[in-house]
Amino acid sequence: MSSSTAITDRIALLQSQIKELKVQKQDATPLIDEMKSLKLQVAEQKKADAAAGLAAPSAGGEGGFQLKVPKGTKDHDPAATLMRKKIFNTLEGIFVKYGGATIDTPVFELREILAGKYGEDSKLIYDLQDQGGELCSLRYDLTVPFARYLAMNGVVSMKRFHIGKVYRRDQPVMSKGRMREFYQCDFDIAGTYDSMVPDAEVLSLVVEALTALDVGEFTVKLNHRKILDGIFEHAGVPADKTRAISSAVDKLDKVSWEEVKREMVSEKGLSEVVADKIGQYVGWKGPGREVLAKLEADDGLMSVKSAKAGLEDMKLLFDYLEVYGALDKMSFDMSLARGLDYYTGIIYEAITEASAPPSKSPVPSVPPPTTATSSSKSKSSSTSPPAGSGAVPADGEPDETSVGVGSIAAGGRYDNLVGMFSASAGRKADPVPCVGISFGVERIYSIMEMKRRAREAKEGTAGKKSGKETEVYVLALGGGLVKERMGFTKMLRDNGIKAEFMYKTKPKPPAQWKAADDDQIPFVAILAPAELEKGTVRIKKQVGKEAVEGGAVADERGEEVNVSEVVAYLRRKMAE
Repeated sequence: MSSSTAITDRIALLQSQIKELKVQKQDATPLIDEMKSLKLQVAEQKKADAAAGLAAPSAGGEGGFQLKVPKGTKDHDPAATLMRKKIFNTLEGIFVKYGGATIDTPVFELREILAGKYGEDSKLIYDLQDQGGELCSLRYDLTVPFARYLAMNGVVSMKRFHIGKVYRRDQPVMSKGRMREFYQCDFDIAGTYDSMVPDAEVLSLVVEALTALDVGEFTVKLNHRKILDGIFEHAGVPADKTRAISSAVDKLDKVSWEEVKREMVSEKGLSEVVADKIGQYVGWKGPGREVLAKLEADDGLMSVKSAKAGLEDMKLLFDYLEVYGALDKMSFDMSLARGLDYYTGIIYEAITEASAPPSKSPVPSVPPPTTATSSSKSKSSSTSPPAGSGAVPADGEPDETSVGVGSIAAGGRYDNLVGMFSASAGRKADPVPCVGISFGVERIYSIMEMKRRAREAKEGTAGKKSGKETEVYVLALGGGLVKERMGFTKMLRDNGIKAEFMYKTKPKPPAQWKAADDDQIPFVAILAPAELEKGTVRIKKQVGKEAVEGGAVADERGEEVNVSEVVAYLRRKMAE
């Protein structure tokens, strides 16, 4: 982060803190003095930049500005927007199939609604300036607003999905889909049901959705907060350090055990003996029932009530997932902790081969090996210890080039969040247990874009990206035929076929063919005087740039079809 950016961020933070102190009628003088000093530094730097000719001149005014989007955000061109629309449509279709109903909530919430719900990640919340006496923040996710919605409206049972933007003051890595403004697509089940039934339903949805999106081989890592908390209790972690230690463990997919242990001991005050005991467990991962059996065989762990309850949940969950045909996609991974404070039960993350470096591969691995892999016989990288051995990965922290895009979907059970809101509002209400999943659209898009580029490089069609859904391009040969093109295009549109034509009265044939090719429109309708007199047109499947050779059109004839039969013909061809 540059010094100017750091100063700007510090000023914004000071402004927020000053306002809060004023609301509480406390002395804010030291903070005000610091803010004035920082603002003076910014003003002096701007003058220095202007004197050095670094400031870009603005149109019609003094000073200058950079013509760019804010850090961690991006514009999406038509091709990218079309691919993202397909992601949204695919997910929404599956959400609806599973019985979901959609809601919408404000993009910002009262600050007190979001405060204290995200653990250490709370520092990433975007706070807004005081507006009319209300302190607000941009929403960090779609889960907390959903819980607030349930509590505020007294809703005790709901299957809901929500697609919307969220905001985080994270350090962005744009190529990996890690941004400050991004879409999430959430599906949640709220209500009191029998154990693990809705949890299995959500995980079945995850497997179906990621399969439909064609992201490649993927694995869903599973764990249970009660098991993790039981491990911490068994190891001797003080109750008030449980969430902080959990947050450290959650970093094991990115950094070495030595780094995690150092954080536990040096930063969070845990004894080395306790940290080492945690390390005996958090390296276990593998097929669900194998890891489950290993944990159940540990008498010390089974003596901890929360751990035993969590293991019973997982045993039932694996039975249900087998019915759904989803069990082979699951990896029981004891290093998965999920840093957010509101999780109470099962937690999960979906990853692909683009998500993490090979040394952090899950078991079952992504992609799956040719031979069976178990928690005791791992086929992972030699830099990774055998899964299920009780050891923890000891290799160094990877750089961003090897980390990949990260998890592409994540979620879990949060049984207390709705009740927390109801209680804070002074309402007496029945508990509303919840379980859900959130899909990271930007990361899914990054993977799909990488696959598209690789495919086009292999096919020799790199650089061609369609930003349109047009199905038929209507062109004329042997005359302008502008009215005929208009009428034919309208006929296609009236029958639900996406069509367009060139907005020139007498367009040249090569220009029309090029327009259809540039937009990768799959079919061309060729209008010519001789065929129109017979009541026919020619329909040609567009084959790409090879259809144009030195300005002349190769194989432009297509198939002659009666105008009255064109709609049925096109529908049949498009279905093929």
